[in-house]
Formats: sequence, structure tokens, C-alpha cells
Amino acid sequence: MLHTLHGVLTPSPTRRSAVSPERLDVEVGTPVGTAPAVPVPDLRDATAAAPATDPATGADEGADEGAAHDVSRTMDDIDALLREVCDDLSAGWATRVPDAVDVLDADLPETLLGWLLPATGKRLRPLMCHWGWVSAGGAAVTAEEPDPCRTEMVRVGAALELLHLFALVHDDVMDRGSSRRGRPTAHVEAARAHVQEQALGDPVLFGDSVAILLGDLALSEASLLVTETSRPVQLHWREMLRELVHGQLLDVTAAAARRRDVEHSRRVARLKSGAYTIQRPLVLGALVAGAPAPVTDALEAYGAHLGEAFALRDDVLGVWGDPLTTGKPVGDDLLLSKATVLLAEARRLLPPDLSERYLGRDAHITPEDVPVLQQLMVERGVLDVVEGRIDRELELALECLSQADLEPVGARRLQALAESTARRAA
Repeated sequence: MLHTLHGVLTPSPTRRSAVSPERLDVEVGTPVGTAPAVPVPDLRDATAAAPATDPATGADEGADEGAAHDVSRTMDDIDALLREVCDDLSAGWATRVPDAVDVLDADLPETLLGWLLPATGKRLRPLMCHWGWVSAGGAAVTAEEPDPCRTEMVRVGAALELLHLFALVHDDVMDRGSSRRGRPTAHVEAARAHVQEQALGDPVLFGDSVAILLGDLALSEASLLVTETSRPVQLHWREMLRELVHGQLLDVTAAAARRRDVEHSRRVARLKSGAYTIQRPLVLGALVAGAPAPVTDALEAYGAHLGEAFALRDDVLGVWGDPLTTGKPVGDDLLLSKATVLLAEARRLLPPDLSERYLGRDAHITPEDVPVLQQLMVERGVLDVVEGRIDRELELALECLSQADLEPVGARRLQALAESTARRAA
């Protein structure tokens, strides 16, 4: 019996894998749809319009140096805590069953650290947590005794990074993603190791299993960090997790059902992307600072609109982004018929015959169709409509911010982050 690994025939689990690593690289590691036959649109010069914002700090040019220093310290402290978490994991792992790892190049704690550090992601969730904390009155770093409030904020920021890794790794398994942050996804790396070692069984199943366990471990450690925070933070964290899982389920089921209505796609994007990326981290930071309801309400409103802009930008980058910049394949959302707002608008705006052919219930998009559909969506105004939605959500987010009673330095950084997040190229 033979099993299929992205088009590669591999032996059944009762025999050793005969797939060459080189062949696996070609079939699993090459992003689909990355060479469109049409010019990539300029995204209406969106990224060129973004303010000069340091992605590591969220500080705009000319901003207060003290505030930029504080957020840099926060990111450094988060990295140090993540390293401490992984070191603690490794110590326990080695004590439990020494030298027990087979097939893989490294055991899970080391792999976890390799995905977390050095920081190759945007660190957007910890940034939002930090500036939510500052906006609600979080104190600056001083040379005096450590501030318990700030220590809690750092714990939440580290937990958010672990949660994000959990979500990415599991999402890549579900979507059969081939690359992430410019490297093979966790399940692809593990599958390649299986083939390289000529191990027994199915390399696809092995890779998926290792990746799922890696994500589980990240979620477990994130949850442990949050247990040492205040009750309001824990309750908000739990709600964020429920939203994330619910959104991911809706993403899977909507794709299976070929849902193409805009409002449903917006709800999916809010739950699985916008809320846990922008809105919830902001409010978590504010709750750590002991923010009153008017402040958390204002940040929640701002975060809802910016979160939607973030998710819409993800849709655009998923179809027209540069893989060398995003670190992810382009065109996968099309091939997987994802329930995105972009595809819902395409279903509405494309001529009926083309809409049915490419986006109908019985449609099957191939890699060769990707550049054609890219071109059609530009010509028929789909990109313009989605860019208009991004502009509107950004405008509403900034309006919420202008009406909120926040610490001035925090409000300024959130304004800069809103602009750079909505206009980002990765």
C-alpha cells in the first residue's frame, strides 16, 4: 500500500521510507503559487505610505527615547523568559528519559527554542501587550526594585509568543503549509528528518505528529505562565483561547462548505486572527496595569478595528505578497479555498461564469490557476475593495484611539503601530 506525500508516493508504515530527501524538498518544501505570470500589484502603495516605525519597538521616528528603550527592554526580558522556559523544559526532559530522542535532529524543547529565538517573527502580540500596559498607566523601567506589575506584563508577553507558536504550528499542519518565517514548517522539517534517517512508517504522519506535539508543548508552557497572573488576566486569556479555537474550527468548516459570504468571512478572520493578534493582547496588557473599564473598552474597540485591518492585510499578502518578505507561500489561500473576505468579495465581483469556475462549490483551483485568479481579482476591483476596507478599519481604529483617555506616550505608539500594521508588507 502506498501513501501520498504532497504528490510523492511513499511506502506504507510497514516498510522503511524510500523517498529521497532531495525529492521531499521539491515536493514539500516548494511554496505553491509563488511565480505568478502577471505583475504583482503594488497594493496601492500601502507599504510606502506607512510611517517610519521601528518594528522591534513600535516607536515612530522622533519618539521619546525613554519609551522606545522601555519597550526594547520588555522584548529583551520576554526573550530571556522564553529562554528560561525552554532551558527548564530541557532540564526536565533530560532527567526524565536521557538521550532518548530518535530520528529527529533535536528534542522538542530545543526545537521550541529554535522557533522562538532568535526572534524572527514580528513580536506583534507582545508589542500590543506592552503598549496596552503603558496606555493604561504601566510604569517605566527604573533601577529600583523590580515592579511586580511589569513582571506580570512580561510573563503575559512571553505567553502570547508561545500561544502564537502553538497556533502557527497547528495551522500549518491543517493547511499543509510548506514554509513559515522563511524556513520549512515544523511538520515538513520532521518529515524530512524521517526520510533522511530512512525511518519506519509514514513520514507525513510522523511529521504531523511531531508538529502537533510541539504546538501542544508551547500551549502548555503558555498556560503555565498565565497561571501566575491575576484573575482578570486569566479570564481574558481563557476567552482569547476559546475565540482562537472557535475561529480555527470555522476556518476549516467554512472552507469545506465553500462559504463565500463576506460577513461570515469577517467573523472567521476576527476570531482566528484579529482578536488574538491585536485586540486581546492590548486588553491583557491593560488588565495587568489595573485599567478601569473605560480604558479597556476603548482599547477593545480600537483593537477590534485594527484587528480586522490586520486580518484583511493578511488576506492580501496571502495572494500577492512577496514570499521572500512574508516568509510564507503565496497563493495557498486560493488553492485551499479559504473562507477569506478577499475570496468572498471575489465571488461577488467576478463575472458569474468565472466566479463559478474558480470559486464555486465544485471548483478546484490548481497552481496554474493562481496567477489567472490573481489577475482577475485585480482587474475586477477585488483588491481595491479590500484595500478600501483596510483604510476604513484603520480610520475607525484611529478614531477610537483619539476619543480614549489613555497615557499620551501609549496613545502615540498605538497610533504608529496602527499605521504600520495596516500597511505592512509581511
